[in-house]
Parts: sequence; structure tokens; C-alpha cells
Amino acid sequence: MPAPSPTPLRHDGFSGLLGVARRDITPPVGIYSRNWGAAKHDVADAVHRPFTLTAFTIQERADAPPLVLIAADLCWWREASTEWDLRGALLEQLGLHPSRLLFNLSHTHSGPIISPNCASMPGGEHIVPYLAKLREAALSATREALKTALPGALEWTTGRCDLAKQRDLPDPAKPRLVCGYNPAEPADDTVLVGRATLSTGRVLATLVNYACHPVTLAWENHHLSPDYVGALREVVEARTHAPCLFLQGMSGELAPAEEYVGDPEIADRHGRRLAFAALSALEGMLPPATELAFAGVVESGAPLAAWSRRPRELSRTLAATQGEVPLSIKAEYPPAAEIERQFAACSDRVMGERLRRKLAVRKSLGEGAQFPSKHWVWRIGEAYLACVPHEAYSHLQLELRRRFAPHALIAMNLTNGSMAYLPPASQYEHDLYQVWSTPFERGSLERVTEGLTADLTQLAP
Repeated sequence: MPAPSPTPLRHDGFSGLLGVARRDITPPVGIYSRNWGAAKHDVADAVHRPFTLTAFTIQERADAPPLVLIAADLCWWREASTEWDLRGALLEQLGLHPSRLLFNLSHTHSGPIISPNCASMPGGEHIVPYLAKLREAALSATREALKTALPGALEWTTGRCDLAKQRDLPDPAKPRLVCGYNPAEPADDTVLVGRATLSTGRVLATLVNYACHPVTLAWENHHLSPDYVGALREVVEARTHAPCLFLQGMSGELAPAEEYVGDPEIADRHGRRLAFAALSALEGMLPPATELAFAGVVESGAPLAAWSRRPRELSRTLAATQGEVPLSIKAEYPPAAEIERQFAACSDRVMGERLRRKLAVRKSLGEGAQFPSKHWVWRIGEAYLACVPHEAYSHLQLELRRRFAPHALIAMNLTNGSMAYLPPASQYEHDLYQVWSTPFERGSLERVTEGLTADLTQLAP
């Protein structure tokens, strides 16, 4: 039986029209920004690094409907209605089908609270004007990206970074798991890096997909900050001279080992580590629309396998779909009226913050026994995107990448919403924040995995 021919080395890619545009969305100092129950303050005193919103558009041709990907330095939407006010307006003004817009949050925990229901809190008067600024920034950036789009190639490669660590740690004092660095368990270290290159050879943008909670800065921090994402962008952009979009991966149980600090320099150091990993992956990429192909054997001191570069045609296929999976809500998850009663009777600052968040989740879910959980999948040439509005554990991205190997699969949490944690069924055996805070029953992560798999399979060649 003849030996198989050597397989060319190539990067999953797409060829078409690509556009990018950025807006500064740095919040005003003084806006309500208490994201930590343990915090003694409600507003920040200064800005560590700028917050950005970047729109990236993809089209087969100028008269074809675009795919629009927006990356923004924000933590989470407390109410589904607030998120829809922004995304719905974008869909209407841009004339987009809901499947063709992805709005991904970096999940920095040092950003503003973007909930109109917190307008009465210290600094809350800034929230509604800031939301208006976000809508205008997203719309104008997308329009600019579409208007300035040029022919180019978007190709993906994989790198590795050990910044993210497992954070479900057995408590030495109690029978529970706490949120913090667990050195005994492995963590997904995958970095997916996308390079958008124009036909002139100039880099238009880079995209970095990595799963790691931006919780370096916590209750002692008094800065508005994009956390490690700010330094990541600075380092990558200094090298590529092009905007860098950070896309938060499925990081429900992943965070830096050194976290919950007040020193912004530690966040910057984390960002530089991820940036160097992304740049290393970029340096390993072949030129655009190129593959490394086996050219034969050269007889020398040893028989040498010769490989050489050759041009390759990139796919021009784009596809997008929006799916839905019904998730069961825990029978014991209280109705909104009961949470409101508990909140009114609570005088503890930490417990009050937990109840405030729980009430927002319940109102977003409604009072039914099931919730229609949406997800989004794209095909961009030979690569795939899988996105959820939750905080899924990395088990989801690992399983999808296993099922759809060898294609690049970009997995994203906190996209088009931010509902709740999705831990794997095995974690429901434990007293664990991600388990007792989620309204969803055991098995929800696994159901979403199957729903995404079915929709990705429909888009596969």
C-alpha cells in the first residue's frame, strides 16, 4: 500500500472584503462601577487605560450582506432589555439579520455598570448618557468599517499562553470550592489568532481569542481599566500597526493565577504575556494566501524532504445562523417578587450586591420553567465561530474544537448578551459559586454543546 502524500501546511482562511474601525468608549471618572461585593467604594478615581470599541466587517462582495463583529471593553449586561436596546437598534439601522451581528464583551471587572436600573446609585447619573455613547460608537464604527472595506484575507493560527489558570479551588476550611487559582488542575491555554491582511500586504487588523477572566484588578482597585486587555492591545498594535480585537473565550473557570489585586501594573504584565504569545503565533504564519507544500526529496548527506511555499486559493464562503436551546431553570430559583423581598430586608452590603444581580438575572429570564437560550455560529471561509451569551466553562470550547478539528474554531462567551454561568454537569456535585449562582439546571452546558454542534455541522462543507 503506498504511503500517504504529505499534507500541505496552511492556515484556515477567507478571501473577500474586510473593514475595521475603532471608537474610544472610555467611561467618565465618577460613573457607578462597583463590580465587586467586597468593594468599599462605588466609583473609580482615575482611568488606567482607554476603553475601546472596535468593529470588524466581513463581506463576500460589496453588494452582499456583511457579517459584523464588535469587540468592546465592557463587563456584562445586567438586564437583557438594556443589551437588546443597543443590539436591536444596530440591527434596525444597519438592516442586518440577527444572525449576522456579534457584540462581544471583554468582561473587564473594572468597568462601568451599564444598567439604567442603577441610576440612583452614586455616579448612576452617568449611566444613561454612557449607554447612548455606546450605541452611537457601535453604529458609527460599523458604518465606517463597511465604507472603508477593502479586498483582503482573514487567516487563523493557534498559539499557546499559560496566563489562564483553573480557578475552582477546594476550600481548606470548608467543604466547598472557592473562586481562585487551583494549581492542581490544568487549564486550556489555546490562543486563536486571526490576521486580516489587505491585498497590498498591509495588516488591517488582528483578532485574539483567549479564555481568561479579566479579574486581575478587584475590590482594592480605584481605576477604570480594561484589565489585561489594554496592555495586550498596546503591545500587539505597536508591532502590527493595526487595531487588535480581543474576543473573550469560554472562561467560566479560568482566570490569572495572580488576581484580585489593586495594582494596575500586574494587569499590564498579564496583558503583555498574552500579547507576546499572540505575536509569536503571528510570526509563525505564512504569507497571506500561501501554503507550505511538499516539493520532493533531495539526496544529500541524508535524504531531505524539501517543502516550499506556493499560492493557494482561499474560500470566499460566508454563512451565519442563530440557534436556540431550551434550558431548564432550577425549581428552587426564586421568583422576582421573592428576591425583591429579600433585597428590601437586606442590610449587608455584600449580600445586597448578590441579590441585586440575582434579581436582574431573574427579570431577564422571566418567570417560566424554561429559558430559550440563543447561540450564534458563523462560517468564515474555512474557520468557524461559536458564540453564547453566557459564561460557559472551557469544556465547551475544548469539545467543539475536538469535534471540528482540524478547522480553526473561535469560541466566545458574553456575546449578544450575558445571562449566567454554564458549568459542566460534574460540577453540580459541589458547593460552588458558578453552580449556586446560575439559574440553569445540571446538564445545561451539555445541551448547549449539542445545539452548537448541530448548527456548526449545518454550516460545514
